[in-house]
Amino acid sequence: MQNQFSLPLLLSFIFITIHSQLFAQIDVSPKIEDIAIIDQKIMVEMRDGIRLATDVYRPKTDKPVPIIFSKTPYNFNSWGDGEERTRTKERAYEAVKRGYAYVVQNERGRYFSEGKWEILGVPLTDSYDAFTWMKEQPWSNGKIGTLGCSSTAEWQMAVAALDHPAHAAMVPQGFGAGVGRVGDYFEQGNWYRGGAVQMLFISWLYSVQNDEFRPRVPQGATQEDLQRISRFYDLASEAPRLDWKETFKHLPVADILKNVNGTKGIYDEMIPRKPNDPAWYKGGLYHDNMEFGVPSFWFASWYDVSVSPNIALFNHVTKNAKDPEVADNQYLVIAPTLHCRFTRATKETIVGERNVGDARLNYDELIYGWFDHWLKGEKNNFKEKTPKVHYYTMGSNKWQTSETFPPKNATMTSYYLTSGGRANSLFGDGKLVTTQPVENDTPDAFTYNPLNPVLSFGGNVCCTGGAIDGGAFDQQQMETRHDILVYSTPPLEEGVEISGFIETSLYVSSDAKDTDFTIKLIDVYPDGRAYNLDETIQRVRYREGYEKEVFMEKGKVYKLDLTPMATSNYFKKGHQIRIEISSSNFPRFDRNLNTGGNNFDEKNAITAHNKIHHSATYPSMIRLPIVKK
Repeated sequence: MQNQFSLPLLLSFIFITIHSQLFAQIDVSPKIEDIAIIDQKIMVEMRDGIRLATDVYRPKTDKPVPIIFSKTPYNFNSWGDGEERTRTKERAYEAVKRGYAYVVQNERGRYFSEGKWEILGVPLTDSYDAFTWMKEQPWSNGKIGTLGCSSTAEWQMAVAALDHPAHAAMVPQGFGAGVGRVGDYFEQGNWYRGGAVQMLFISWLYSVQNDEFRPRVPQGATQEDLQRISRFYDLASEAPRLDWKETFKHLPVADILKNVNGTKGIYDEMIPRKPNDPAWYKGGLYHDNMEFGVPSFWFASWYDVSVSPNIALFNHVTKNAKDPEVADNQYLVIAPTLHCRFTRATKETIVGERNVGDARLNYDELIYGWFDHWLKGEKNNFKEKTPKVHYYTMGSNKWQTSETFPPKNATMTSYYLTSGGRANSLFGDGKLVTTQPVENDTPDAFTYNPLNPVLSFGGNVCCTGGAIDGGAFDQQQMETRHDILVYSTPPLEEGVEISGFIETSLYVSSDAKDTDFTIKLIDVYPDGRAYNLDETIQRVRYREGYEKEVFMEKGKVYKLDLTPMATSNYFKKGHQIRIEISSSNFPRFDRNLNTGGNNFDEKNAITAHNKIHHSATYPSMIRLPIVKK
């Protein structure tokens, strides 16, 4: 007899199969209830009387245990579904089964926490007070480690400057938005790069910031009441979906959220700020004039939005921490992944379009080896068996180790821009050469129209609501534009490893009072594929520093030192090293409207005619950290 299914039976079978698969996915979630004492919606009081909602998961033991603490603006309410709720239970399960209490707390003003929310949960003393509360609990051994990625990492650095005696170790991952100013990087929490606004915060705040009219639980509610109502109301908003590629185009930038009936909140206060506004120094950002008192295990990614300042902060703490034990106990991992995607590396890791090979690493064992050493006092030889820097080199597709980054055997080598004045596009005559120009030549000119910007394609980015796919993508089609200048080395006669910071000095001129200059570093394959490695931008008005604005005079040539890029990439024999230069990378960065005005509150643009000069008088160059083998 032939097997046949009726349509209703077939549909029922499909439904049962899908439903079973979904249940299976739910069932594999850690059964934290089996191994932990759970206490939820504890309202921990801060020094000003404001209470922060806190959940505790701890082992079923009478012995005091160390604590892993995560502070977050995201919704970890255990009822209902959602990625953050699942991650919280997974993290708690992993911690408890290893003998730790796991404590998660919402920042001030988020969900069930009282008070007014600002990015990074100011006042900074909230975290200090939370440490004190945890240390005093009878189930605590007095040692606390902090852990998290992105928003659950970014608050850790400024708190480390307070050096609470219980804060024994930390593991910040993808932490760039907590870095205010460090060395050459003046980003104020990824809000800026080179003085240009990084637009990722607009889309992020659209779905995250508190609206001034949001519902709130009455202040003073009991823990019992909060536990009860959290089963029905979690205070999480659901933002209507937007096409961010279109949404970002709106001018003025200050009105982007207003234009889509978005939330009213902190964005309206932040968008007018200039890079050196005093408000940046009152919140939870870490600046390099602050102390630093905690041993740290840092995790960064080559295609994250802020890998360069992340590495710079690691170097700063290593060199400048006053306590020798703190300075000597800074460790760094740099993975070839996107923002907070460390554990998603596979045997064939694809980042964007590029296969970077087997980039897997046992992150749990590294992290808990670190915590076991500092929080439990275990003699596990962590320091002897763990390199100070563990970084992945793309191209050769391998993990490497070093005592520093850049590695000590990296030598800065200058490559000069040259052309016959026609470096426009992939089909131009732009070259990178190691010989310094000996005579004047014709500069390369292009037109920058802010209403027809160079569009972002791949790159070192996150959180743009789908407007940009991060990672490495073939740039050949982009390089057909006349407003992109392309400079390449000849095909390499032998392989070259570049590991470290890439420095750029350009000599520029314009007929506009102000404009931007952008750069990308590219690995060009013999078949023409051109994969982006890192990118940066500089707003010319800030070429003399971020404390003042200095505008250009028409036709006058200015030296522009761009914020350093960073990578580790092996350019194989036959490949080419390439850079692209233009004046926009949108919506990765906001468009400079070229008027010399505020930019954020303007909607009318001026077309700029920009030039790159490269000659004996004006030797535009990049400096590459080439590793000698």
